[in-house]
Amino acid sequence: MNNKMTVGQKAAFGIGAVGKDLVYALSSSYVMYFYQDILGLSATFVGLILMIARVFDALNDPFMGILVAKTRTRWGRFRPWLFSGTILNAVVLYAMFAAPDLSQSGLMVFFSITYILWGVTYTMMDIPYWSMIPAVTTTIPDRENLSVIGRTCAGVGSALIAMGTMLMVGILGGDSERTGFRYVALIVAIIFIVTEVICVFFVREKSESKMQTTSVGEMFRALFRNDQAIVVVITIVLINSALYLTSNFIIYFFKYDFGGIGWKGSYTMFSTVGGAFQILGMMILYPLLRKKLSNQKIFTVSFCMAIAGYALILAITMAGLGHNLVLLCIPGALVFMCNGMLSVLTTVFLSSSVDYGELKTGRREESVIFSMQTFVVKLASGVAVFLTGVGLDLIGLVGNTDEEGVIAVQSASTIMGLRLMMTILPIIGLIVALIVFRRKFRLTDEYVEEIGRKLRGGEK
Repeated sequence: MNNKMTVGQKAAFGIGAVGKDLVYALSSSYVMYFYQDILGLSATFVGLILMIARVFDALNDPFMGILVAKTRTRWGRFRPWLFSGTILNAVVLYAMFAAPDLSQSGLMVFFSITYILWGVTYTMMDIPYWSMIPAVTTTIPDRENLSVIGRTCAGVGSALIAMGTMLMVGILGGDSERTGFRYVALIVAIIFIVTEVICVFFVREKSESKMQTTSVGEMFRALFRNDQAIVVVITIVLINSALYLTSNFIIYFFKYDFGGIGWKGSYTMFSTVGGAFQILGMMILYPLLRKKLSNQKIFTVSFCMAIAGYALILAITMAGLGHNLVLLCIPGALVFMCNGMLSVLTTVFLSSSVDYGELKTGRREESVIFSMQTFVVKLASGVAVFLTGVGLDLIGLVGNTDEEGVIAVQSASTIMGLRLMMTILPIIGLIVALIVFRRKFRLTDEYVEEIGRKLRGGEK
């Protein structure tokens, strides 16, 4: 039987990634802003609930992996969960951004319940999506290619949210950001359902994947047996923490520091440029650099360029040039482009760590390694959004609801704190990630090729 995937099947898998990351990016980037700045909840409270929910959700991933592993239906193991999780998550997403008029205490309860439900239902479809890779194709090149396609298309979905959300909020809601977010959430939920239905219909299991998930303890032991997978996981946590800190702080920068009547348009332009360069980095620049440089060198260069981009943003704002959108877009494009390449490379490194683990232990743990990818991304976003909430309260940022109409004026110390947090914190995270990677990661291109030869030849 020919298990090689067709172009249409790969495209359907990528479309599924676009849809699911539209949803994830809307939640991770705008829930804090929606409930703190528009609805008036404490930033620390919102950040705490977000972190608790993300950590709980991340810890819930292994249990979801076990449920998927034990599933047997006429439609396969993964697709029933992918479909049902998508429908439920789309409904909860809309409810979360269509919060009714409640008292502060009532709104706190409503937010806590809906956000936790959102995380649980997202896990229902996200774990099966990534874990089904070994079941839809048995060829190693196809598996690695599918991983890159999924991660790249996920980046496209995230970039689309960054580029279009505030513009659509303004168009659909007028002066009411609350109304605008409700309509945007409805549109994203519908697109989400359509994209996942396409994925479910065209991407079908061709083989029985060997998901060794007899217990949660076994899943974690499988990860800890693979020291290179752990290094990649730690690196992903730090990279994504930096990215989520940026995405959560940047909207406050444009609203309260950059300012002006047209701040939403400026924010949208900055996000559009950043999103475009993120896609450029993943789909064009990385393949071009890969022809001349090793993955490890590209990774190091991307880190250094991203750090330089953040430093340049800080220098521009401190020099009093923070209202020049063109100047801000230059380092912004650099940061997003490098994040795009780092995202692709971490997925490639995870694939390599699977082969490394098989050579070291004799067990091939695709499902464990790739389920841990979703685990750590959620953990990173939870930590980042909690730091955002605490940081906003520490610097004394005064939010205002859309009903007030006039943007609240912030103190000079608040603006200074905002500039420092949106640049220094990500820089620290990236520097630590670079140190960990340089000291501990050993899967060079040559070593990966050697591992492949040994596995194909049965050597040890």
